[in-house]
Amino acid sequence: MTYSIGEISEMLNISISTLRYYDKEGLLPLVSRTSSNIRVFDDTDVECLKMIECLKNTGMPLKDIKQFFEWCEEGDSTIDQRYDLFIHQKEKTEKQIALLQNALDRINYKCEFYRISKGKGTTNVPGLREELAMKFLNKESSRS
Repeated sequence: MTYSIGEISEMLNISISTLRYYDKEGLLPLVSRTSSNIRVFDDTDVECLKMIECLKNTGMPLKDIKQFFEWCEEGDSTIDQRYDLFIHQKEKTEKQIALLQNALDRINYKCEFYRISKGKGTTNVPGLREELAMKFLNKESSRS
């Protein structure tokens, strides 16, 4: 099955200008073109775009994503490099998740604190901070 750039844009929620940029930067070397030079995407291109978005979402720079795709095209001789790239990105992503989880725990603490305080009409509720800290914030140290 093939898709137009507009269909891909809608399907993957990636702007047409971003798709053109990826192509210009060499991230989509396998995208076909019609005799009128119009891009035609296939299911392999869809999977490549999903991988690009996945890696971008983890903070990987486009130059590193391009390097990954170049290694893919080189074949099995680059398996070690690709494996190392993904191990590094996995570790980086796990650290990002831990930081965000700690931030979410602190935000949940504040949401609950202000929900209860609002109901009581004051933020000076005896023992509330300690109780909520035990519930929400002590998880931070147990995850480390």
